[in-house]
Amino acid sequence: MISFHLARADNGVIGRDGQLPWRLPADLKRFKAQTLGRPMIMGRKTFESFPAPLPGRRHIVLTRDAGWQAEGAEVAHDVAQALALAGEDAAVIGGAEIFALFLDRADRIELTEVHCDAEGDAHVPAFDPAAWTEIAREAHPAEGDRPGYAFVTLTRRE
Repeated sequence: MISFHLARADNGVIGRDGQLPWRLPADLKRFKAQTLGRPMIMGRKTFESFPAPLPGRRHIVLTRDAGWQAEGAEVAHDVAQALALAGEDAAVIGGAEIFALFLDRADRIELTEVHCDAEGDAHVPAFDPAAWTEIAREAHPAEGDRPGYAFVTLTRRE
């Protein structure tokens, strides 16, 4: 199974300067629960945004840079190579270019809809409702300076 794991603002923003434009501890906790023990496929910029490799997960980094390497990263240079490293089960975690490369192969999307119009430089368009079925939604209201959000699970239509 190939699953996407991302948080996206109402205007499609997923990142700003290599970071998340919001702080939602519940989203980070959900991300950890869903990716722990699984190989994660990501782009180089996403890997480099972490202070250190995340414990309990393999980090498969898809990059065009043939000479790039980093402690804790398994390097792939194309989608097929990344999937060969990951095996049957992979969590695709971004960024925007990586989501676009794997969209036609994804089986499931674990999405946090962040109810705000965030400023950012990384965007992911809305997922086509003709291709995806929403099977779960858990809404959370805004609290203090944190925007409202919803945990949403989508599966590919047959």
